[in-house]
Amino acid sequence: MRIHYLQHVPFENPGSILEWANENQCLVTATHLYDNEKLPELSEFDWLVVMGGPMNIYEEDQYPWLKAEKKFIKAAIESNKVVLGMCLGSQLIANIIGGKVVQNKQKEIGWFPISFSEKAKESPLFAFFPDNPVVFHWHGDTFVELPREANVIAASVACKNQAFVYQQRVFGFQFHLENTLPIIEALIKNCGAEMISGDYVQLPEEVLAHPEYILQDNQWMAAFLSQLKQLVAEGRI
Repeated sequence: MRIHYLQHVPFENPGSILEWANENQCLVTATHLYDNEKLPELSEFDWLVVMGGPMNIYEEDQYPWLKAEKKFIKAAIESNKVVLGMCLGSQLIANIIGGKVVQNKQKEIGWFPISFSEKAKESPLFAFFPDNPVVFHWHGDTFVELPREANVIAASVACKNQAFVYQQRVFGFQFHLENTLPIIEALIKNCGAEMISGDYVQLPEEVLAHPEYILQDNQWMAAFLSQLKQLVAEGRI
């Protein structure tokens, strides 16, 4: 299996997704958009992973590669690729399929629980999650007004749209299950000015005080990917 990922900043890579891919003998390639690297042909990969980043999806003047990236993601979806978007990645997908991306009522940064819908819990992709799993967040925007073909499957107190599934093979996660400790440390180093304590924003010391959450999130990420791989192999999605 061949996985290609799109990376928007040097300090936010796929983290534990890369570990899972290595364990499952996947061929992994990447486009580092911040270095203006060339996008691949659609025939060169099976799954596409779209990473997070501090930019907004509409900042095309500042980040001109966003235009080409959006066209590329759209083409991947239309080609029936498995597509997974994390945070900014989920917002890009939401915009491409006809939804809107807006500023959330408050920023959500740190460890906060989400809740999955009852329908999501019926799927092997999400059935293994406990009630109210604690996941990592770092976002100020969110996706809204998704098309009918997209099902919102998770919410948090601060943000009602946390994840969606579109046409069975496209997934948008507002939260991060893939982040490892080095990634979180790098986020704090590069984006820590956003961490102004509030109801849904934790300070660096609080974020770094929970290595057990990182381990658990990474395990959930691996379980999701393994289930997804199996369902695709069986032709069930």
